[in-house]
Amino acid sequence: MEELDVTTLIARSLKNQGIQYVFGIVGIPIVELSVALQANGLHFIGMRNEQAACYAAQAVGYLTGKPGVCLVVSGPGLLHVTGGMANAQLNCWPLVVIAGSVSQDHEGIGGFQECRQVELSRPYCKYAARPASASLIDMHIEKAVRYSTFGRPGVSYLDFPANLLQSRDSILSSPQSNVCKKPPLVFPNPADVESAFNLLTVAEKPLIIIGKGAAYDRAEDVIRQMISASNIPFLLTPMGKGVVADDAPQCVSSARTTALQSADVILLLGARLNWILHFGRPPRFNTAVKIIQVDLCAEELHNSVTSAIAVQSNIKTFVHALSEKLYQRNFIFSSKSAWWLILETKREQNKAAITKLIQDETVPLNYYTVLHNIQKLIPKDTIIVSEGANTMDIGRAMLLNSLPRHRLDAGTFGTMGVGLGFAIAAALLCQKNNPQTKVICVEGDSAFGFSGMEIETMVRYKLPVVIIILNNNGIYSGFDQDTFEMLSNQGNPTQTLPPSALTVETRYEKMMNMFGLQGYFVKTIPELKEALGSALSSEHCPSIINIMINPTADRKPQSFNWLTESKL
Repeated sequence: MEELDVTTLIARSLKNQGIQYVFGIVGIPIVELSVALQANGLHFIGMRNEQAACYAAQAVGYLTGKPGVCLVVSGPGLLHVTGGMANAQLNCWPLVVIAGSVSQDHEGIGGFQECRQVELSRPYCKYAARPASASLIDMHIEKAVRYSTFGRPGVSYLDFPANLLQSRDSILSSPQSNVCKKPPLVFPNPADVESAFNLLTVAEKPLIIIGKGAAYDRAEDVIRQMISASNIPFLLTPMGKGVVADDAPQCVSSARTTALQSADVILLLGARLNWILHFGRPPRFNTAVKIIQVDLCAEELHNSVTSAIAVQSNIKTFVHALSEKLYQRNFIFSSKSAWWLILETKREQNKAAITKLIQDETVPLNYYTVLHNIQKLIPKDTIIVSEGANTMDIGRAMLLNSLPRHRLDAGTFGTMGVGLGFAIAAALLCQKNNPQTKVICVEGDSAFGFSGMEIETMVRYKLPVVIIILNNNGIYSGFDQDTFEMLSNQGNPTQTLPPSALTVETRYEKMMNMFGLQGYFVKTIPELKEALGSALSSEHCPSIINIMINPTADRKPQSFNWLTESKL
């Protein structure tokens, strides 16, 4: 037997389960726990905002398959991370949240930061519990990790009252529970694979859509082989980008609207028919389309629309089984088909429209020329974090990915404020595993405002994240100096300034001066090239490049609004 502080017991149990990274902000009653985590070999990253800490922890979960931990104080601390918990749960990313809570003998009488934390957490997670005693902590931590990774990944919450955290207990010196195993593989029903093969290979206009579920499942190798061998056109969801390279010849992202509207059979690999894919309904989809839906989660099957074939399976195991049939029967979709001719024609038309925009270097700059030049300068293996309205949406098309899990954005929940937390997580993993990999965080000026002080976190931990702010003086769009002054001087600015307005030409890059570092203010393409080249050469500190964008710049004309109300 060995007598241990409960904080040491928690730290050892987390390490025993393979947890490496903990993000949070310390305070009563978790200060001692944060010290115990470091003493037992875990990495503790002190953040400036609990939401950003939660975003960083869940990004670790997505990028590694092993949950990061978000550690917060009681009451307001936990309330601040519920947005992050909801984001991870809807994104299906592994996350464990641990919070201290009011001492049990103070419950019900107005204890400091008293809050019904377990009940408050339940809507945002798969598992929420408060260990009743020190002897049960190891069991609950294993269960929290297992729930966060098994089945559809998600969030677990563990609550530790102050009196429990301050106690000691005698335990067996060896671990008291089994280490959480790897999630079991789910194999498809062979009959479903045969049906999918038969439907896909008779289609006149087949299409494959690859989602972030395929990226999380690390299915890139088998999917790349299948796409290359079959020559079937494909699209990528935003965080599915890189499972197959954006510049692969079969990628038809530049003809997305035509592909979705015209495809007669769609193979959906780890992507949900939610708002990102316009619910799978007309007018964005063919009214007669037949969908082959492959998802790890049985409850997701037939959601929004009834699929012709619904397969519960890991993406990797399904694609492997389907590929074998395609290879055995020597199926290749002809590049000379009418379908490929339609898609090629549309790709060329859209390319011509974009070319005009990227060649326009008129000041103030537009999004397309800025993003095009960023793309030309960054290494191909760069991890791209992006958030903001036009910045993120246009960036999906202009910033290419050739590797999986190299794009992180607002995701399924459309959460603003995720960017710097995601970037910190990515940079920490690169710092440990591949220091040569660059991390850039491409933000709108509004999005940057949610978590801008996390630059201090980056400085403290020597993380060379390049933060690029596309600054249009507003949310969606802004105003030039004369218009802004006219509106603000017409009366009380709370009534005359439009709600979307932000201050004109805010010098965000000067925040780097607080740390004795240099930021970059950019108005022209030559200035952008010089600033980005300099920022990318930094190895131990972050940079901010503040690029002024025309306040009225927008995306190229669309056939549909970006968020389409589907017609039943």
